[in-house]
Amino acid sequence: MNIKDIARIAGVSPSTVSKIINGKDSTISQETREKVLKVAKEYHYTPYGSSAQRGTRTYTLAVLLRTTASIDSTLDGIIQTAQASGYSTLVFNGYSDNEQELKNMTAVLNHQVDGVIWQPVNDDSRTLIPHPQDNNIPTLVIGPYGGDKTLLLPYKEAAYRLTEEIIERGHQSIACLMTQGRRTKDFLKGFRACLFDHHMAFSDDMIHYEFDDSLIAGIGDRSITGIVSSHYRMALEFSQLMASLHYLIPDDVSLVSIKNDTSEALVYPGGPQISTYTMRNADFGAYLCSKLINIVEKRNEEPHSFVQNFHLDNTLTLDSPSTSRAKKITVVGSLNTDTYISVPTLPQGGTTVITKTATRYPGGKGINQAVGAAKLGHRVSLIGNVGTDGESDYIFKEMAQWGVDTTGVKRQPGNDTGKAYIFVDPNGESMISVLSGANATLSPEDIREREDQFDNTGYCLIQSEVPLDAVNEACRIAHEHHARTILKPTTCNHLPDSLLKQIDILVPNINELNALQPGNDSMEEKSRKLIERGTGNVIVTLAERGCYLQTSTSERRFAAAGFAPVDNTGAGDAFISALASYLLYGYPLEQAIEIATYAAGYSITREGVIPSLIDRFSLDTHIRQIGR
Repeated sequence: MNIKDIARIAGVSPSTVSKIINGKDSTISQETREKVLKVAKEYHYTPYGSSAQRGTRTYTLAVLLRTTASIDSTLDGIIQTAQASGYSTLVFNGYSDNEQELKNMTAVLNHQVDGVIWQPVNDDSRTLIPHPQDNNIPTLVIGPYGGDKTLLLPYKEAAYRLTEEIIERGHQSIACLMTQGRRTKDFLKGFRACLFDHHMAFSDDMIHYEFDDSLIAGIGDRSITGIVSSHYRMALEFSQLMASLHYLIPDDVSLVSIKNDTSEALVYPGGPQISTYTMRNADFGAYLCSKLINIVEKRNEEPHSFVQNFHLDNTLTLDSPSTSRAKKITVVGSLNTDTYISVPTLPQGGTTVITKTATRYPGGKGINQAVGAAKLGHRVSLIGNVGTDGESDYIFKEMAQWGVDTTGVKRQPGNDTGKAYIFVDPNGESMISVLSGANATLSPEDIREREDQFDNTGYCLIQSEVPLDAVNEACRIAHEHHARTILKPTTCNHLPDSLLKQIDILVPNINELNALQPGNDSMEEKSRKLIERGTGNVIVTLAERGCYLQTSTSERRFAAAGFAPVDNTGAGDAFISALASYLLYGYPLEQAIEIATYAAGYSITREGVIPSLIDRFSLDTHIRQIGR
């Protein structure tokens, strides 16, 4: 910076600047004088500075930072090493602004420092700001905008290793919490590189700069099981959010992060410990300063490249995915394609009903209950038969979308996939006609051949829309694998005592109960008789009147949730999938029934069973509101 530069910025002549700087300004206005002096101060102009001898050592080093380093110990490492070597330091903050950065660099050049550590503000810095090296001042460039030869903390390596810590414990569904800053670019590179090396696809949806609904929903439905965080503070805030939403770390989601070698943990006194890599910022600062002093003093020795060996401070928030530890739900039942037909009135004998609206969904009670449990966060295995038609392709594709394991679903040559035609009137009442198709071919041999699907099963959901001998075999094998059974007794008017003794929870509606226990007995008496015949518990669903529970020792009625009906077709499946899901989450039976009742009510508010099934995030929100 010289007199001509000052004149140009101040909008005056060089002679005017010279008079003011040299105190010969009696004829110059006060306004002009103040303007020139202001520019001279801002740019740290020093008279005669350009004529000083560059060979004279000042034992001063300059550090130009992009942003504040108040919580970063890199600067501490630089200063401590400089002082130990007999050097003083000048520190400048660019505040992410090129104009301020130019002023800082001008001051550095005028102060005749021996060496510079420069962290450019942005990509424009290296073209807009004079480089100290051009003035024969030894310079180390650091940070994300320093170009090809920049020196960086190993954020890329840290991100790679943290992501690998998650992957090595079995996680395949990983998200990355990011905060914009100096480490963002390198951290993201490390995250992506690790996924690539482990043959895992990357998508922008994995990156979260805030705790949005998609992140929370992903944790709720188990589509996200592991989190890698670029900043310790963000990891702490995430941990607190999970606690407020009643999610457990690492039971529901694993969390790892990096943190600086400062007392960041004191930001949240009493906060949880998190599995972290500690970045040795102070050591990196000491390395930078030693390297610069060696260049300044023209020493032959060169400090070794900065290398950090990463290891976790603890593993308190890191575990295998909950989906690999938790019991799963296995569903045995009918697999259909459902065609919904909206009609002004339900068809009656001898009448014709005309409609213009029909919609197709995957359906059948097996599919409905499987998707319902999957949406509530469980691993689900589905067992059943489909045909060799195009409808079977549609079912496999839809189940993959919901994360349902269809290893136990087999195509049956010469058979069509089951189909259901569902007529729905404006009041939400429905009438269903079913073509069983391949569902009718499910046999005890099929169940035995697929016995591996019952491994690690907590609850087995079964419906009698498939042959009863297959139902009986499914119940038997489920108990051999220490799973509890829940049966929906549709399309049958008799269950043998040998089968009832293998059913832990029987869930008929009132019509199904009357079919199973004909006669004039009350609902309560019929339920007790089923208990006496060997069933563990009976839950009778009563539509708008809620439901009734009968156990061997007690009975209780539950009120319905207050929802206006649009289509009540899937209420029973919504009830059973939620009941099993929350029993598996450890809720007592009566609380699980209350939750399931809400899920059933929610399901009648829209057309189609699959679209109407509630997700875990929404249902957990309701649970928190009612204080469960």
